[in-house]
Amino acid sequence: MNFPLILFVLMLVTGALYALDVLKFRKLRASNAKEPAWVEWGASFFPVILIVFVLRSFLFEPFKIPSGSMIPTLLVGDFILVNKYTYGIRLPVINKKVISINDPQRGDVMVFRYPEDPSLDYIKRVVGLPGDTVAYQNKRLTINGQPVEMQKQTDYLHPDRLYYSEQYLASMGNVEHRVLNDADAPAFVPDPSNFPHRENCTYNANGVVCKVPAGHYFMMGDNRDNSRDSRAWGFVPEDNIVGKAFFIWLNLSDLSRIGSFK
Repeated sequence: MNFPLILFVLMLVTGALYALDVLKFRKLRASNAKEPAWVEWGASFFPVILIVFVLRSFLFEPFKIPSGSMIPTLLVGDFILVNKYTYGIRLPVINKKVISINDPQRGDVMVFRYPEDPSLDYIKRVVGLPGDTVAYQNKRLTINGQPVEMQKQTDYLHPDRLYYSEQYLASMGNVEHRVLNDADAPAFVPDPSNFPHRENCTYNANGVVCKVPAGHYFMMGDNRDNSRDSRAWGFVPEDNIVGKAFFIWLNLSDLSRIGSFK
């Protein structure tokens, strides 16, 4: 379902009804006359729909985390806010950038349109920038030949499945974040897709090495062994970017998670 398009159409329809009422029909009604149904159920919703459309299109958009690929940073059931303008102003519906502000940086948690099905929104962490060489070999991540610093932490207990995963504190630029990476899980990617710029990646028994093309980004989930990401389906084009995730505003199962985005 293309919700932005539906919201845009609703705004146009209710806006047209609102304009007709204000410019013509309201002047013809008696002051004590009841509003007709098309005004009560159409035009009257225009201001609300307009505010929602502007907020959602240009400022902040809510998302719900559907999977565990970003554990331990984000859990299933987290409701997050996404900053829509931090990377630039985009036209609603068509998602075309018209004003550039900032570029994504390594370590950002970014929402984007899934390259294999742009009707779906995905969330992963930015690992590789345009021109970077990203290697995930033998469970170790390197960027341009430099290993990403990893410090061992207390093992992470998955509360829903009651098993432990090895947990590390990763440093990527100015961003520190936790990742899960089990030594006994395989490093190779079992089902890489035939994605655009597939020739930029080399797969072997130890994992994958990719050269990020211009205008694209390499994304990975923090739950390394339970995330199907750029290692399997390739690069995220700049045109697919939705925004930067920055805040957990609700989790109905655990209210203590509100504001705990790290």
